[in-house]
Amino acid sequence: MSLAASHSFCRRLVAVMILLPAMILTGVTATAAVAEDDGRFVLAIDPGHGGNDLGTSGSRLHEKNVTLQVARLLRDMLAERLGDSVKVVMTRDADIFVPLRERAAIANRANADLFVSIHVNSIAKRSRGRRTIKGTSVYTLGLHKSEANLSVAMAENAVIELEEDFSEAYQGFDPNVSESYIIFELGQNRNMEQSLEMASLAQHFLVSHAGRADREVRQAGFLVLWATKMPAVLVELDFMCNPDIERYFGTERGRKELAESLYLAVDAYRRLHPHNPAASARGGEQ
Repeated sequence: MSLAASHSFCRRLVAVMILLPAMILTGVTATAAVAEDDGRFVLAIDPGHGGNDLGTSGSRLHEKNVTLQVARLLRDMLAERLGDSVKVVMTRDADIFVPLRERAAIANRANADLFVSIHVNSIAKRSRGRRTIKGTSVYTLGLHKSEANLSVAMAENAVIELEEDFSEAYQGFDPNVSESYIIFELGQNRNMEQSLEMASLAQHFLVSHAGRADREVRQAGFLVLWATKMPAVLVELDFMCNPDIERYFGTERGRKELAESLYLAVDAYRRLHPHNPAASARGGEQ
């Protein structure tokens, strides 16, 4: 990179660090009123991808459908078992495309106590072990500790390129350039401790209840987590590129086990961290 290009990149990066958090956290949420607090624990469920964004695909299944099916099962389990004590907000409940910034804004407007984004993993077609790799990982926001973590974050953040105004909306953030991810190192996440608690619970139950291989709790720079005001995790259920896992995703038993694992984690988390009206009020401030 030339000196001039380096200076240009630094200027763009500074602009991203200054403007992107404000744009996501305030500008987007200003379009709708913040929900009133009725005292219930509020869970925001985010089924990854949707509409023209298929996510990763196997031989016959698409990520967007698996995530929505698991999310709906999770919602229904919460309603059946916990009744009105928990309010569930879905970032999408149909096969539609929802921009990353709007997914976070939906959770912020609802004054959610917890945000759970559901995804399915994969690796590049040229990768060795593509058809045998397996396991679940639950992510919290943070600076990637490995190239593998960065790769996952890049793949999930790349969805912003499907948005017509993504370059302007995200102030020049480029999901495909590793230097852009410096912003996640410089950012402060006041919800990190509770996010890690939820990630650990979800990882535990996905391994012990759903029988997934343990790929551990991880950290990486996900835009959708950075833009939320509450504790937040991103769940990679397992690898679609593995034919055995794809068949598992395609079964009612498999989807139910995955949803129930997340239900057990959410229920355990809310017992540790009941709804806090004061924190909810602060979260809704613009």
